[in-house]
Amino acid sequence: MRAAAAAVQSQRAIAASAVPEDAEASLRAAVRQEYLDALPIAAAIFRLDEPDLLWVDVANEPFTDLVGWTAVTRSRAATEADIVNGSGLADTIVQFLKSKEESRQFESSDGRVVGARHFVVRLARLTLFPQLGTRCLVSLIDRTAQVETERSLRAEMLRDSLTGLPNRLAFNERVEKVLEDPAFLPGNHAVLVVDMTRFSRVNECVGSIAGDELLIAFARRLFSSLRGGDFLARTGGDEFGLLLRLDKGLEDATQAAERIRAALSAPFKLSELEIRVDCAIGCALLGGSEELAEEVLRNAQFALKRAKATGAVRFYEPNQARAARRRFSIETELRRAIEGRELELAFQPLIDLKTGGVSGFEALARWNNGRRGAISPVEFIPVAEESGLIVPLGRWALEEAIETLAGWDRKVGRTLPLSVSVNLSPIQVARDDVASCVASALAASGLGGERLTLELTESAIIQDPRRATQVLEDLKGLSARVAMDDFGTGYTSLAYLQRLPIDVLKIDRSFVSAMLGDGDSIAIVRAILSLADALGMDTTAEGIDSPELAKALTRLGCTHGQGFYFARPLPPEAVLDYWLARSA
Repeated sequence: MRAAAAAVQSQRAIAASAVPEDAEASLRAAVRQEYLDALPIAAAIFRLDEPDLLWVDVANEPFTDLVGWTAVTRSRAATEADIVNGSGLADTIVQFLKSKEESRQFESSDGRVVGARHFVVRLARLTLFPQLGTRCLVSLIDRTAQVETERSLRAEMLRDSLTGLPNRLAFNERVEKVLEDPAFLPGNHAVLVVDMTRFSRVNECVGSIAGDELLIAFARRLFSSLRGGDFLARTGGDEFGLLLRLDKGLEDATQAAERIRAALSAPFKLSELEIRVDCAIGCALLGGSEELAEEVLRNAQFALKRAKATGAVRFYEPNQARAARRRFSIETELRRAIEGRELELAFQPLIDLKTGGVSGFEALARWNNGRRGAISPVEFIPVAEESGLIVPLGRWALEEAIETLAGWDRKVGRTLPLSVSVNLSPIQVARDDVASCVASALAASGLGGERLTLELTESAIIQDPRRATQVLEDLKGLSARVAMDDFGTGYTSLAYLQRLPIDVLKIDRSFVSAMLGDGDSIAIVRAILSLADALGMDTTAEGIDSPELAKALTRLGCTHGQGFYFARPLPPEAVLDYWLARSA
């Protein structure tokens, strides 16, 4: 076998030596050409000569078609091909051939601004015949169609289909570019968020098609108010964002807001309708500390929320974001606290002003957070109402208060002459079956409804009078008492007071605390007491913090009082001792 192999090698050597050198070179060139022609992509062999002269030795038909050459029958200078020379590809190939890299792949284009062609370029070093020079195989995969499709999709992705304006994503990208610009200076740019007020009402009244027409017309008016270089986008349903360059600081932002209001002052004509719309405007400066453009937009939206409440242009204040983050954090922790029954009730005494005895206690929710410490109800109750957590929170407070009262009875071995008051949120009245919750809690504890008072504010009645009336009548059917809390601060009409089954009017502390030094407050308190007497209702004065106030209210005929003068809210275990002390 070895002998046979040696013979074959010897024959090949003889055959090779029999081929002339020129014929051998031609054969190698033909083989290279055949290999290149077999490739379905543009390919060519580039050679580097000193000093930095780049040649194309062999190329296939897709390559010559691409560069506009006829067939390569001899070496041609690479600089003759615009697609190689004009795009900087030649310099890259020279750098590659001077390096020690075996291969390299990258993306390139032909360098044209309009109608450019795009390629994936791969360079592979050729080392088999070093006598032929420093060479590499260059292949170009045309991806022009893919790039154009991606650009088209991206353009669609960045544009609002209704108004034709850039959308929220495009707006954020533009803000990101400003923030990343090395020449960026804090305070030199601002984001304005413009929101069309009452758009949902217009949509409901005239229909979504007319609503879309209004949005388009609104966008055109906004666009007409821009300066050169300002950027406008639709960032939400009826919300638009503007990116402004500020040459005069906040003055430019204020003037932009005035231009917007002026542009929107004329009515919009939609078919046969003439609609006047207003807008709310919030503004946030780009300070440079923002990590994301979305944060800048969110800051402007914080200001927009205040603008909706006041009707004036509002500028973002850093504490707004901190407050919003705290509210969100409190919401998350409050949800866990309710589920884990981590909240507690404190009980503030309700004093009979004629006898000085304790007639009952108002149950007040308290939250001692393990991480934050004590969190005031003034802070967590609004969060609970905004998030809907007030429903489970209210149920817990109702059940806990009733069970605590039943526990006091069991502890002393008899029924105490005490009642308990529990506050109802307007959200509870609107969303929950309050009467069923009360009935279940009373049945579980064995108490009668006459020992329970439900307190609700005037706003709970104003929001939905019909539902509120039904809820109150259902509660009265359980023998529970109903008190109207903070009376005098809302908008309850006398007709409601006459018609609704209300037992107690609670006079708001703002009138009580000021009555000794303010004649108007005394007149209001006297009027409320007279009204309650005429309607056969009891009265409770809140916020009594001095003996003088207690005596003055007693003389005026107020039935009950509560406040720090009598006692601060007590923990459940201290209630019986307090009651015994007052009874003695």
